[in-house]
Amino acid sequence: MSNVECSVRPSRAELGLDARVDAVLEQALSERRLVGAVVLVAKDGTPAYRRAAGWADREAGVPMREDALFRLASVSKPIVSTAAMALAARRRLDLDEDIARWLPEFRPRLADGTPARITLRQLLSHTAGLGYRFFEEDGDGPYARAGVSDGMDADGLSLAENLRRIASVPLLYPPGQSWGYSLATDVLGALVERVADEPLPQAVRRWVTAPLGMDDTDFHALAPQRLAAIYVNGEAEPWRMEQPAIVAPFEGTVGIRFAPQRALDAGAYPSGGAGMVGSADDLLRLLEALRQGGAPLLPPEWVDEMGRNHTGAQELPEMPGFGFGLGFSVLRDPAAAASPESPGTWRWGGAYGHSWFVDRARGLSVVAFTNTLYEGMSGRFVSDLRDAVYGVEPRLQ
Repeated sequence: MSNVECSVRPSRAELGLDARVDAVLEQALSERRLVGAVVLVAKDGTPAYRRAAGWADREAGVPMREDALFRLASVSKPIVSTAAMALAARRRLDLDEDIARWLPEFRPRLADGTPARITLRQLLSHTAGLGYRFFEEDGDGPYARAGVSDGMDADGLSLAENLRRIASVPLLYPPGQSWGYSLATDVLGALVERVADEPLPQAVRRWVTAPLGMDDTDFHALAPQRLAAIYVNGEAEPWRMEQPAIVAPFEGTVGIRFAPQRALDAGAYPSGGAGMVGSADDLLRLLEALRQGGAPLLPPEWVDEMGRNHTGAQELPEMPGFGFGLGFSVLRDPAAAASPESPGTWRWGGAYGHSWFVDRARGLSVVAFTNTLYEGMSGRFVSDLRDAVYGVEPRLQ
């Protein structure tokens, strides 16, 4: 064999899954884009890859563990959405009935003062006309003036009081006429509480986490000693977040108000959209249950309804080719998304540094929990990991 032949590197497709994903993890860690991560891949219901890498606590020298706990942020959304769908499947909720039937006190209005009718389907698909405080341009936006919590701060509000504040702000658009990522899942949590007639943590446990053995997942850290530290991408390396901080995920927005200690406070209001803590294995249990048809949580047709695009041809901001289902995004057009994923792939993430996707056509479920925001949610690592799973060459950065 010549020297030229010896120097030819194998293509990504020729490498095994372990080598491909290992390379992505090692590069993100060595370039100091991530501090630590847990990555799990299941193929056709069988574990295909699992690894904990980097540091759970860099300063204390604690390595990342596969059973590490993470603040989930928006990874809470598919969990609470599944609880709502479990109630709907049992005819205790109706997808298209006005939620005022169950939450008569939650009556937001349009900008002109007209009463609005909001349905469960609109809450689940983020088409209800609600917004997020962290999307506002500055600290004087309507949600900020109303004192609304996005579910990641430590303002000491109750869920009922936060709903009252949300309802006091005019809707951004008539329900069903547009899409906007929002506090809808927090409202959904209040709806689940009301219909289930028990606090949201108990309802989620009854309808989702207990049946699946998701024993690490709750609205506070059940084993604080396993909770990973939080890091934020910086110019040289990620910096550690120990005190409350505001970090903007997008330019031109005021940013998310993070309170790291909230995860240790069992008395903090249960934010359905951002307030849970859990492990990568637990989320994989939920994703695999849904991918395989929903048992023991939901009948298959209800899973199909969750995974159907409910936003038509409407593009999600910064996500070309994606629509939204009932709890997560749905890939409409892989070419527009420049993605190797199959049409219909489900995907979402969490602001503390997480991403996940389910490609039912390929039998794939992938979970990547990191302790580094926002790289682990929307940075290069997310697309590099996706491409490594599919064995395609990475795009030029």
